[in-house]
This record gives sequence, structure tokens and C-alpha cells, in this order.
Amino acid sequence: MNILERFQGVFVSPKKTLEGLAAKPVWVDALLILLILVAVYTYIITPIIQTETVAMFQTNTKLMERMGKDRFDQFLKSQTNTSPGRRLTNSLAISPLTAAAGFLISSLFLLIFGRIVSTSGTYKEVLSVFLHASFINIFLGNAVRLPIILAKKSVFQTTTSLAMLFPRLPFGSPGYIVLSQLDIFQLWMFGVLGYGLAAVFKVELKKALYVSYGFFVLKSIVYIALGFLSRSFMGQ
Repeated sequence: MNILERFQGVFVSPKKTLEGLAAKPVWVDALLILLILVAVYTYIITPIIQTETVAMFQTNTKLMERMGKDRFDQFLKSQTNTSPGRRLTNSLAISPLTAAAGFLISSLFLLIFGRIVSTSGTYKEVLSVFLHASFINIFLGNAVRLPIILAKKSVFQTTTSLAMLFPRLPFGSPGYIVLSQLDIFQLWMFGVLGYGLAAVFKVELKKALYVSYGFFVLKSIVYIALGFLSRSFMGQ
């Protein structure tokens, strides 16, 4: 299968596509496309994030007292630096490299989780099915989120998670932090990933879903913990 067939197959025939990738793993072209998508998405939303970040910090008197006025002012100044060079650096280097590290590390953890249920499967096979399943969130998920972000002019108030069922829930509140991890496109992605992991580890789908969603739960716990640490840093 070429990349277009694999891309389409993830959405229309995920079982067949991911089973084929488990048998003949390919990943370089999928990774490159994902990183390009991440770079474009980051480039578009960066000015909006910076504007929201500055507005949020400007009203945080507790953080200003903790940091000291001079450091606080310097921090705000750095956040308002929306020069084309910085925007390109963030979009073309920092975000793609961070995303690439995330894909590689996530695949490693999935392989480790898979060893609980099977001795079959290689890192390359896991990486291949994970990258292709990620098209669901990175391509389709961001394609849905981006028009909403541009219409609202807000990244912080845009979500495709269960938090959207509670529009009055403030961004950064404990409830928002927890519910934001239950993203529709990620739940879909890890469900589809189960087909690939079942083929990689040569186990029944039920066990593969335990591995897939087990990793999802672990990842969510880590992000929830980071969210609460961020609240503490912000003095909330």
C-alpha cells in the first residue's frame, strides 16, 4: 500500500489497513506527514496562544508576587514576541521535534505494555501502527478543532473532549483538566490502534484494547498531574 492508500484505509478500513502494516511495517513517510501537519497547525495557532497566555498572566497577581515584578514583566515581554523568526522556529523545529519524541516514546511504552500479554511483536511494528492510527487525531481531530479556534480566536476554550459538554467550566479548573483528557478523536484513535496491536502482538482484540487503552489511561494520568502542577504554579 502507498501512503495515500494507508491514510485512507485508517478511516475506511482500519482493521485491514493496520493488519497489513503489522505484517509489513512502514513508518518514515507517515512520520513525515504527521510532523508537517503538526508544524502547520502550530504555525496557525501560535499567535492566538500567545495572546491568550499574555491575557491570562496579566491578571495573575499571585504569580507576579511570586516571581517578582521585574521577572514577571520580562516573562510577559517574551510571550508577546511574535516575530516571524520565533514563530517559524517554534512551528518548524520545536513542535515537530517534540511531537516526534512523543511518537517514539509512546510506541516504546506500547511495546512494553504489550509484553504483558505477548512475546510477539517488534518496536518497528508498533511504531508503524501507532503512527498511522495517529492520523485520526493529528489530521482529522485538528481539522475539526482549527476552524473553531479561528472562529473563537481561542485555543484554550476549544476542545473536542467531554469538557465541551460543560461550556461554563473554566479552562484550567480541576474538572476541565480531567475531562479534557477524554478527547473524542483520541478515544477513536486508541480504539482503532487496537486492531494494529492485536496483529502485532498476535492476541485477540480484547487484549489488544486493554494494552491500547491502558496506555491511554496512563498518559491521561500524567497530563492530569501536569495540569494540576500548572495550577499550583499559577497560584490557583
